[in-house]
Amino acid sequence: MHYRQRAGTRVKSLTFGALISFFALGGLSTDVAQAAAVKDYGKQGEPIELVVGYQPYYTESWSGVIMRDKKFYEKYLPKGSSVSFQVGLQGAIIVNGMLAGKVDIGYVGDMPGIVSTSHPDVRDIRIVSVLGLGYDQCNVFLVRTDAPTFGSADDALKWLDGKTVAVPKGSCTDRFAQAVFKAKNLKPSEYLNQSIEVITSGFRAKKLDAAVIWEPTASRLVQEGLARRVASGASVNERDGGFMVMPQALIEQRPDVVKAWLQAELDASLFFADPKNAMEIAKMAVGQTTGFQEKSLWASAFGSTPKVAGGTDVRIDLAYGFTPEALDLIKKASAFLFEIKSIPSEIRPEAVQPQFTADILKARGLTAPIGQVKAQPDSAYAGN
Repeated sequence: MHYRQRAGTRVKSLTFGALISFFALGGLSTDVAQAAAVKDYGKQGEPIELVVGYQPYYTESWSGVIMRDKKFYEKYLPKGSSVSFQVGLQGAIIVNGMLAGKVDIGYVGDMPGIVSTSHPDVRDIRIVSVLGLGYDQCNVFLVRTDAPTFGSADDALKWLDGKTVAVPKGSCTDRFAQAVFKAKNLKPSEYLNQSIEVITSGFRAKKLDAAVIWEPTASRLVQEGLARRVASGASVNERDGGFMVMPQALIEQRPDVVKAWLQAELDASLFFADPKNAMEIAKMAVGQTTGFQEKSLWASAFGSTPKVAGGTDVRIDLAYGFTPEALDLIKKASAFLFEIKSIPSEIRPEAVQPQFTADILKARGLTAPIGQVKAQPDSAYAGN
């Protein structure tokens, strides 16, 4: 691939507030300073080299895990194309790579997905597909193991008033936690900005009362006996989501590649929805992560949690296309980011590109959502 200079690009136009917002989401890379050049993706039909940033550490985006292992894209991309996958521990890392022109396709959560679209003067990034929607993938409340036994999720949430709560701020967990605090009129004594690693240490040392984190870490902490699950988005009707993002340069220059990748993404989502693939997917995730046991990874997508603790029968709605629920989530998350001054304005209408998935679904006789990842009983786990 090559780069060409975009006339009038103002790379230094990132405001201090924008830098702060990206710092909250994981740190804006200095490589973004090189983003003035527009990548040349070649002509339609030519082989292409793609770099895909994905998150095996975010269960709702595991179609990327499946894609890496099953290589569905080989069926659709121009012959001779090559694909390399880069793990992003958080969506912000992937967004930084995309803004720097080093990542071409991103699998991210709702918050970094929206933030990625907010700096077109650096690099114009668009949301092209919905990876999944849920209530308990990013929106998971955990409490210390010696917390009281609660009769309901609502009782557990009330207990948080005056307690020490931690989240990785700027993430989907932050939006969810603040929405719950506002709705329930709760005021934690401390609301800490901590990474997943620090939260894990905090629970181990019993320095935290509660935290809001995402899967698969939520299941890992529960299965390791470091925390208890007490509530989720299902408890307060708050969704979470994952999205696929691509640069507008790729969309404009290579619609053939965009369509090819999204055809393969549909195959990956259909594979995810088939319950008979649960163990195979868990094994894929083991091979693409470190520090996680197979059972925790399986539980993060397919495990069951009691309803009293925010459990759901459907763990992930595989929307693929832009359903009303997906669009509503984008609107709410965008408003939150604007309110906390993490983006300069609410999301641009053109930042969401629904036509590719709509056309593919129509051609294949499908409608969104294309499937569901359903909770299974513990007895369904077939590993060691």
